[in-house]
Amino acid sequence: MNLVRLCLSAALVGLSTLALADTHPTYGPQLEGFAYPFEQKRFDFTSQGKTLSMAYMDVAPTGDANGRTVVLLHGKNFCGATWEATIKVLTEAGYRVVAPDQIGFCASTKPEGYQFSLNQLADNTHRLLASLGIDKATIMGHSMGGMLAARYALSFPEASEKLVLVNPIGLEDWKAKGVPYATIDQLYQGELKTSFERIKAYQLKFYYNGQWKPEYDRWVAMSAGLAAGPGKQIVAWNQAQTSDMIFTQPVVYEFGNIRVPTLLFIGTDDKTAPGANRASKEVAQSLGNYAELGKQTAKAIPGARLIEFKGLGHSPQVEAPDEFHKALLGAL
Repeated sequence: MNLVRLCLSAALVGLSTLALADTHPTYGPQLEGFAYPFEQKRFDFTSQGKTLSMAYMDVAPTGDANGRTVVLLHGKNFCGATWEATIKVLTEAGYRVVAPDQIGFCASTKPEGYQFSLNQLADNTHRLLASLGIDKATIMGHSMGGMLAARYALSFPEASEKLVLVNPIGLEDWKAKGVPYATIDQLYQGELKTSFERIKAYQLKFYYNGQWKPEYDRWVAMSAGLAAGPGKQIVAWNQAQTSDMIFTQPVVYEFGNIRVPTLLFIGTDDKTAPGANRASKEVAQSLGNYAELGKQTAKAIPGARLIEFKGLGHSPQVEAPDEFHKALLGAL
């Protein structure tokens, strides 16, 4: 009888472990095992003496083609796949859509000894588009992708038809406001602690104003599965490097130099502020006020149009896709 109970107990433990694994899957260092919503392609190129491979989706219009292309740039805690609903809406409206995973992220190469900069990532993206024969496109970025999109428009204005920023980070200089610097080694140790629970708690607090929906879990699992997979050390190292890039390479001081027609989409309840956890309580409370940052940025970028989403947070395209996409198509 004791043997039967022991076997039954072991089986139950095994089932619990299996259920946990099913709930929190892990993925390879280039997100192997995660299903992208559209065909994934590869752009192989050399940068900084390294052979790299950039994953991207290039989706043709399913509606009447309008001859225009939209390039979607993902955020730091996101991937090209997160744009799934937006890609579907844009292609149905006649747009060609290109959604890359930046080097160091998601399904793309995780290089060792790579000097990450917003300028470098912008140049990598420009080279990808050139390889596809795309001379001009609307550049649309969310979160870190918005910071990158602004840098792209500054670097390649002639190749930028429009600039679309969706709750971009980099609307303030965190260091200048009192956030202490963290070394890449320190950031790396923090990245190694990444988990589904930590990502969800962070996004719940800063992205979604304490309101969680089950459909957000997929994107948390994507990031957590990459961070916990067999390539977790290089994934964490690249994440640490790009966190340093974001903190030390502000674009906010150059907004006045943008000469591309700009749309600014802001969920006013967003509180995102990288490094706020390192700041004093007083400094942290002053950061990430997107209701004000959006207005300040719209004034700083010549001719920018601000579209606000009251009551929405960091990812309006995920949180309220119908409302967001209606506004997007109307503005484009």
